[in-house]
Amino acid sequence: MRVECGFFGPFREPVGTKTVVVDTDADTVGELLGELEARYAGLEGELRDGEGLAGDVVVTLNGRHVQHDEGTKTPLSEGDVLRVTTAVYGG
Repeated sequence: MRVECGFFGPFREPVGTKTVVVDTDADTVGELLGELEARYAGLEGELRDGEGLAGDVVVTLNGRHVQHDEGTKTPLSEGDVLRVTTAVYGG
């Protein structure tokens, strides 16, 4: 299946572009994040931490934060749009 992946903040530089379309056999967000870490050396260990998201990583799938679904176990479908960024804090 094809999934569009967008990268923001510190994740864009290792990928070299804002958006890539990935052909994947991944069934879940976590599996896709693992594929992205393997594909782009600068992302290795930056997206996942065990079964969850690493540190301040925020992942949305079709505009919805995956933590509001099934986290990294959120299922993927053809044509999904995944975005990876860091949490923004302020006050």
